[in-house]
Amino acid sequence: MLLKNEKIESLGGGIQIIVSDAHKFWTDTVLLAHFAAPKQNEKACDLGSGCGPIPLIWLREGVPASVTAVEIQENACSMFERSLALNGIKNKVEILCSDLRQLKGKVEFSAYDLVVCNPPYKADGAGIPSSLPSHRIARHEGSCTLQDIAACARSLLRFSGRFCMCQRPERLCDVIEAMRSNDIEPKRLRFVQQRKAKAPKLFLIEGKRGGKRGGMIVEPVLFIENDSGDFSEEMMAFYGQYKEAYL
Repeated sequence: MLLKNEKIESLGGGIQIIVSDAHKFWTDTVLLAHFAAPKQNEKACDLGSGCGPIPLIWLREGVPASVTAVEIQENACSMFERSLALNGIKNKVEILCSDLRQLKGKVEFSAYDLVVCNPPYKADGAGIPSSLPSHRIARHEGSCTLQDIAACARSLLRFSGRFCMCQRPERLCDVIEAMRSNDIEPKRLRFVQQRKAKAPKLFLIEGKRGGKRGGMIVEPVLFIENDSGDFSEEMMAFYGQYKEAYL
């Protein structure tokens, strides 16, 4: 079940995930999984799924109806497949090892209610690229750009379907531009701060394919920590199952 340098972590609720130094996840992934919050009968797609934390968190909650996970790295797909087998839910997710720019003929277009993506945060050529190929793919836009991701989401979504992603605040204009140029209108925005004295470190955004221009709702800031430095009450409400697995 486990290969060299891999380990099993609990996501809470009896769900486990195989991770490694090359393929793991952070708080932003957990936040995006909950921000997107698929409904019971929705058909969802996770772009750049990695080792599968977002679909596994959704399945822990018993939703959605079906999930397609797209991931370009074969070793990450293998880890995800083994996590599904570990949890006895192998038939719940379709894992597609593919470049998201080359999905034509591999998945049904205009068929998904929800598409999510935790994208590379750095534009190609920005910052210092990691020496680890898996981290370089996950963090820099060498394999796909924001425009590529938004174009893929537009192709997958049915009319009025939702696209959710997270990004760093300095790239907010880039995200909105990419969404609007692909007929996805931003409708919901939420900033994330570590604590009150800090500037936002992340934002979560939701757009609707074919949505009418304007009317974006900016939700209250999500604080990760309270004044005591512990998880905030809101964070514990949806992050608690994962955290409590290690208490």
